[in-house]
Amino acid sequence: MILDKRKLLKEKIKKRDEIIVLPGVFDALSAKIAQNVGFEAMFQTGYGSAASLLGLPDFGFLNAGENIENARRIIRAVDLPVIVDVDTGYGNPLTVWKIVSDLIAYGGSGIFLEDQVWPKRCGHMRGKEVISADEYIQKLRAAVTASANNNFVIVARTDARAPLGFDEAINRGKAYHKEGADVVFVEAPQSEDELREIPKKIDAPLLANMIENGVTPTFSANELKSMGYSMVVFPLSGLYGATYAMKKIFSYLKRNGTTKNCMDIMLDFNEFNDLVELPKFMKMEKKYQN
Repeated sequence: MILDKRKLLKEKIKKRDEIIVLPGVFDALSAKIAQNVGFEAMFQTGYGSAASLLGLPDFGFLNAGENIENARRIIRAVDLPVIVDVDTGYGNPLTVWKIVSDLIAYGGSGIFLEDQVWPKRCGHMRGKEVISADEYIQKLRAAVTASANNNFVIVARTDARAPLGFDEAINRGKAYHKEGADVVFVEAPQSEDELREIPKKIDAPLLANMIENGVTPTFSANELKSMGYSMVVFPLSGLYGATYAMKKIFSYLKRNGTTKNCMDIMLDFNEFNDLVELPKFMKMEKKYQN
């Protein structure tokens, strides 16, 4: 089933007649929530993975093994396409080839691969640097080769806007699409004008990144579609929302020794058990006991 959905996702991207909304997930539970509310695909955020696994910022601390193991757990938890943030590929073209091969074997549906210098940092932070376009293209070619005939989506991300300027980011986006990227992602345009200009200059399926209070102004999926984007990711909305609710509940508990006035921002015992499919497993248990 996941292979059929992976094929469907890639076909939708090629057609460019609708916008695909990707929520950011950071563990198996957040992935199940995204599936439960009806999304058609999702994105494993590296920023969120670093925060949830390590309690650290998206500053190059998360390594390949930690990230790919987290991806494996997320992929196994849901029946939807999962596109994985693999940062810079954690090395050279051969490491990129292996990561893509492993993710395909696990049932993954795509990657975001960026052209930052390692150790990288969140695309909306200051101080970014990028490798040469030629060096990145070597990694991109390895990803394209490893993904051949698997309906695996390669999203080529350039962070060149901040260190090298808007024109260089556009030139890299064009070159990356020519080398076989399915989707081009120009990270962190700094104004609405730039956001609107990208689809006018790059003839490819394009992705926009909406981070609350980030560098780029935020728009709805429909607004971005009208600009010419084919995909939009809201990578941190779930992470920030979950963190807000947990901090609020823990603070109330510390002050009052109870959570009785926090139920409006919590699931209850039965609701949570339904989310993680406890009734299904209790039915299975009963079946095996008979």
